[in-house]
Amino acid sequence: MTDAWKEWEGQVVNAKFRLRQYLGGSEHSAVFLTEHGELGLQKAAIKLIPADPRNAEVQLSYWKLAANLSHPHLIRLFEVGRCWFGNTEVLYVVMEYAEENLAQVLPHRPITPEEASTTLKPVLDALACLHSNGFVHSHLKPTNIMALDDQVKISSDGLCRAGESSGSGGEPGVYDPPEAVGEQISAAGDVWSLGMTLVEALTQRLPVWERAEQADPMLTEIVPEPFLDIARHCLRRDPQRRWTIAEIAARLLPAPIPPMLPKQMTARPPKAVVTRRYIVPTVAVGLVLAAILAGSRLLNRREKPQRANSIASRQQGVKPKPEQRAMSPEPGQSGQKPDAENQSSPGTAPSPVSIPSGAGAQAPTGVVRGEVLQQVLPDVPQKARATIRGTLRLSVRVAVDRSGRVVGATLDSPGPSRYFANLALQAARRWEFQPPKVDGRDASSEWVLRFDFQNTGTKVIAAQAAPQQRDGKQ
Repeated sequence: MTDAWKEWEGQVVNAKFRLRQYLGGSEHSAVFLTEHGELGLQKAAIKLIPADPRNAEVQLSYWKLAANLSHPHLIRLFEVGRCWFGNTEVLYVVMEYAEENLAQVLPHRPITPEEASTTLKPVLDALACLHSNGFVHSHLKPTNIMALDDQVKISSDGLCRAGESSGSGGEPGVYDPPEAVGEQISAAGDVWSLGMTLVEALTQRLPVWERAEQADPMLTEIVPEPFLDIARHCLRRDPQRRWTIAEIAARLLPAPIPPMLPKQMTARPPKAVVTRRYIVPTVAVGLVLAAILAGSRLLNRREKPQRANSIASRQQGVKPKPEQRAMSPEPGQSGQKPDAENQSSPGTAPSPVSIPSGAGAQAPTGVVRGEVLQQVLPDVPQKARATIRGTLRLSVRVAVDRSGRVVGATLDSPGPSRYFANLALQAARRWEFQPPKVDGRDASSEWVLRFDFQNTGTKVIAAQAAPQQRDGKQ
C-alpha cells in the first residue's frame, strides 16, 4: 500500500485539496502536501486513512475535538471529512504543514542539553494542555516533535481519549509503554514515550530494556542532569510511579543556565567605529539537518527569539582602517585581549565580510551614509558545521532607527534553509549602526545583510539602502 499511495499524487479531495506531493506514510495512512485557505496559498498537510466502518465515526469525532483545541505548541487541524477514490473510502484531516522534525536530526548527531531544554519546555506545555482536556497523545516520538515557523509543536492528529482501551492488536512500537497492549490509554503512557524520546535525543540510542521483564530500562550515565533524573522517573514500568507532566516541568526549571547567557543578555561590548568595508573573524556555522533538507531550525531555537538570541551567538567588533578591506585581526592584534569570546572556532579560517555603505549608489547632497558599529554572527558546534555542503545563502532586511538600533528585521531572501534564516534573523536584530545623516541630522535607515553559510565559516555582505532626501523634516 505504501507504493500505491504515491500514485494518488494529483488527485483532488472533495474538489478542494489537491494532493501535491506524497510526503510519506505507512500501510495504514499517507500524508500529502496540499494547500489550505480561501486563496489556496497556505501550505498544509493532508493525512488520508482508509475508512473502517467499525470506527470511522469515532476517528472523525476525535479529529473534530482536536481541531477545537487551541494551543501554540499543538499542530492545528483545519478540516476533517471523508471522500471516495474509486471504490476506496478514506478519511482525511487537513493540518498545519511542518517541514522539520526531531527525527531528521538524530541520525546525524545528538542534541545538546541546551537544545533539549529548549525543545522539552513547549512539548511539556502541549502535553499538559492535552491531559487537562482529557486527551492522551499516544504517539509521542521524534517524528511527531516538529518545528513550524518560530515554534516547536507536537502532532495532534492521533489523539485519543484517556481511559479508553488501546485496542492494539499488533506489536507495540519502541516508544510505547509496557502497558500498551490491552491496557487503557493514560497520560502515564505519554510520560513513558517522552522519556524514551528524551534519552534517544540526547544519546542517539534508545534505552535498553526488555518488554517481557519487570526491570526498569537501563539508562547510561552519559545522559546529563537534570535529564537523567527526568528520564528515570519517566521510565518506571509501574505507571503509578511515573512523574506527571507537572513534576517533570518542575524538575526542568532549576536546570543550570549556561554561564555566558546572562553576559550575552545584559552586557554589550564597547562600540567599535568602522568604515564601509571590513572583515570579521569567521563564526562556526552549520546544522546536520541542513545537509538533509537544506537546514532545520527545530533546535537551538528560543520560544521568543525576538527577545533572546541564540546561546551560541558571539558579539564581535572590528576596527579596520577607513576605505580598506582588511583581513580578520589575529588574537592580540586587534587591540583587545584574546579570549574565548572573541576568537573563532579552532581550525576555522577567517572569512571576508564586506560591508558596502550602499548598493553602489552615491549619497545625495546633504546625506552622509551610515556605518556598521557592531555585528553579531551565529555560531554552532564544529560537528554540525562540518556537514554543510556548498553555500547556504540568505539575506535579512533590517530597519534601523535614528539612534542606530535595529527596530525590525525581516527576511529579504529566505534562502533554502528555515533554520539558518531564523538564525540570521536573531543575529541581525542585535546589530548596531552609525545612523546616516540627512542635512546634518541623524536619520533612520534600512540595511540588507546577506549571510553566506559555509562549512569553513560565515561571510556577510551588508548594504545600506539609500536614504531619502527630506525637506527639513525627520
